[in-house]
Amino acid sequence: MNQISASPTLDSLFQRILARRPDALALVDPPNKQRITGQVPRQLTYAEADRAISALAAHFTESGLPSHSVIALQLPNTIEFMLTVLAAHRAGLVVAVLPQLWRQAELVSALNRTSARAIVTTGKIDGVLHSDLAMNAAAEVFSIRHVAGFGSDLPEGMASLDQAMARDAQPTRHVIQDGRKAAVISFDVTADGFRAVPRPHLSLIAGGLAISLEADIPQGGTIMSAFAPGSFAGLSASLVIWLLSGGTLVLHHPFDEELLEREVASRHCDTLIAPAQLALRMDELDLAARFPDLRNVVGLWRAPEQVVSSPSWTARHIALTDLYLFGEAGLFGARRGEDGAPAVVRPGPHGARREMAGASISGEILLTPKGTLGLRGPMVSVAAYAPPVPPSDSLIPQPPRDYVDTEYAARIDRQTGAINVTAPPSGIMTVGGYRFLAQDLQEWSKRLGQGALLTALPDRLSGHRLAGRAQDNARAREALAELGLNPLMVEAFRDRSASA
Repeated sequence: MNQISASPTLDSLFQRILARRPDALALVDPPNKQRITGQVPRQLTYAEADRAISALAAHFTESGLPSHSVIALQLPNTIEFMLTVLAAHRAGLVVAVLPQLWRQAELVSALNRTSARAIVTTGKIDGVLHSDLAMNAAAEVFSIRHVAGFGSDLPEGMASLDQAMARDAQPTRHVIQDGRKAAVISFDVTADGFRAVPRPHLSLIAGGLAISLEADIPQGGTIMSAFAPGSFAGLSASLVIWLLSGGTLVLHHPFDEELLEREVASRHCDTLIAPAQLALRMDELDLAARFPDLRNVVGLWRAPEQVVSSPSWTARHIALTDLYLFGEAGLFGARRGEDGAPAVVRPGPHGARREMAGASISGEILLTPKGTLGLRGPMVSVAAYAPPVPPSDSLIPQPPRDYVDTEYAARIDRQTGAINVTAPPSGIMTVGGYRFLAQDLQEWSKRLGQGALLTALPDRLSGHRLAGRAQDNARAREALAELGLNPLMVEAFRDRSASA
C-alpha cells in the first residue's frame, strides 16, 4: 500500500476513502454498457475497485513502462476509465486523455506530441473498432511500446486488461505520493494551434474544488456524471468530484436521455452533472417533480458566452450551478440564486458565493488588457499557454504573466461590475467539445479537390456545426475517413437530399 502524504494525489484521496468506507459502493457502470462496448455492466465497492486498480498498476509496471512515462487513454464513460487513471497514477505514470471522437490523425499527433509510451483503449465503442484505431496509430508513433485494451476480440499484439484486472496482483514499484507531480495531459486548440496541456495532481484537485465548493456537493452522496471525461473539465466534474465527496459515482454514456432520467431516479442521485443545455431541457419537463432526491445540478457550458442569455431555472428545491468551460485553459462555476437567472460573476475569486470560506481557493477571474477573459490560480497551466518567445533581436522583454488568456472576448458591465463573456476565440470553431482552427477546415477541404467546401455554421446548442459540399459527397466522406479524420468532419458531407 502506498503511503498517504500531506500533498494529496488522486490516488491518495481514493485511499483515504478506502480506509474509511471499504464496503461502500464506489463506481457504477452505465446500464447500456453491453450495447456500447459489448461488456456486461458492473458496479464496484471501494475495496473491489482498489483490487482492480492495483492489478492494473501491476500490469503497467510489469510491461516495462518507466516511472513518469506517458500512457494515453481513449475510453468511454465507464468504470474502466476511472480505474485506469488511478492505476496509472499508482504505477507512477502520467495520463494523456484522448477524446473519444478522435481518429487516427489526431491520435498520432497527440501521441507524438507527448512521446507516449503506451495507449489504452477498448475493443469497440458504439460500433467503432477503437482497438484497430489504436493499433494503427501506435504503428506510426516510434515511442509507443505497449498497446492494451478492454473487451473481447482484441487484435493480435494488444494486451487484454480484463485479464490483467482479474489477477490478484500488487505493483512492485514504490511511488511517492506527491501532488506536485505531473498527473494528466489534455489537449487544446488555440489561435497558435494544437497544444498539450499538462497538469499536476494539485491542479486537477483545484478544478474539482472549484466545482464542489460552488455547487456545495454533499459528502458521501450519489453523483450521476453524464459528461464525457476526456478533458480537464470532464475529469474535474467526474473523477475528482467523486474523490472529494467520497460517495458513489454513477456513469452515463452520452446521450440516452430516457435512460439517464431512469438512472437518476432509480439510483436516488442527489447530484447530476451534465451539459447545461440538457439540464435546462430536463427542467422544462418538470425536473423537480420527477426526481425528488435530486438536490444539485451542475450544468457544463462549452460555449460560456451563451450563459447570460439562457432561460431561467425553475426547479426551486434543486440548485443549478453554471460551469463555464474555456477549452482546456480552465473553468469556474457560479450557482444561480432563487430567481433562477444566471448569477452575476465579477472579477476576482471564482464563483458567485464570495461569502463562503475558501471560495477563492481554486483561482481568480480577470479582464486582460486585450479585452479578453483571463484565469489565474492553481488549476491553470500557465506554461502551456505562454505566448511565443519574441525574436532574438527584440529589445523589449516580455513581461512576466501569471494568468492564462482564454481568448474569449469579455467586458465589464459598468452598472453591476459583472464580467460578461461576449464571444468565443476568433478563428476557432467549437463543435460540442471539439475545437478546430478555421484554417484547418479550409486545408482539409482542399484535399478533396476543386469545388469542395467545408465550413462551420453557428449553432445555438453546440457553438458550431459542420457542413460540407463536394461534387461527390459519398466519395468525400470516404476520403476524409481514409485520412483518419474526426467523424464530425466526415459526416459534414452526409447526403441531405432525403431530408430536403
